[in-house]
Amino acid sequence: MRWEDLGWGEFVGLDRATPVLLNLASIEQHGPHLPVCTDSVIGAFLLDELDRQLGSRVLVLPQVKVCCSAHHMDFPGSLTVRHETLAAYVTDILASVAAHGFSNLVLFNSHGGNQAIGQVIVESFGAAHPACRVVYLCWWRMVAEELAAVRQSGFGGLGHACEFETSLMMLAAPGSVRTELIGGRSYVPSYDWANSELLLSGRGTLYRSMKDISGGTGVVGDPSLASVEKGREITRIVVAQLAGIVESLRGEPPG
Repeated sequence: MRWEDLGWGEFVGLDRATPVLLNLASIEQHGPHLPVCTDSVIGAFLLDELDRQLGSRVLVLPQVKVCCSAHHMDFPGSLTVRHETLAAYVTDILASVAAHGFSNLVLFNSHGGNQAIGQVIVESFGAAHPACRVVYLCWWRMVAEELAAVRQSGFGGLGHACEFETSLMMLAAPGSVRTELIGGRSYVPSYDWANSELLLSGRGTLYRSMKDISGGTGVVGDPSLASVEKGREITRIVVAQLAGIVESLRGEPPG
């Protein structure tokens, strides 16, 4: 169900254990071949698929599109807000949902730059609302092992506007992909302990702008390996895992 499509009277009879999902996305550059709405399209598409499968067993909130993208601001078209701004805004949304009695709240992230503040939001809001279960999920991290079997690229092939994101956009919004502008692998390595990508974290974190990591292309990874079929398989894996997690929240944890 879509939160925004319901009349206030229709909320009265809803089971307050129904999981409520909020997608955190972005409006930022995605190389020359993808639109700035890429993370928003992907997040909305995956939750559309979840909604199609679960229907009344899930509630999907309006998407938060403009989030934390300061590391993309070297590229025209990128929009960003401060971490503090996003935390305050998202916390207020979650507080509104909790005030209506819903207790299973899920932040579903589709942008890498939201990871750190998303974790802070979950920890701070969860501590302040002990009656709620508060969950934070990134679509790629929750199925990293399964997605590793789908990739064709080696290390550095997955990151931003890459093999995976381009595949998902070919499926979700094919008319938005500038196929003639798809290039090959783009990744500028750093210290061995700091090198990381979508599915593999480094041993430590070193701040680098997207311009630095991508060598100025705005692309980190290898979009030339993207395909509609790969996008369909990624979607199947992610939505199956997400549905399982969401459904589990309706019951008590084991143990």
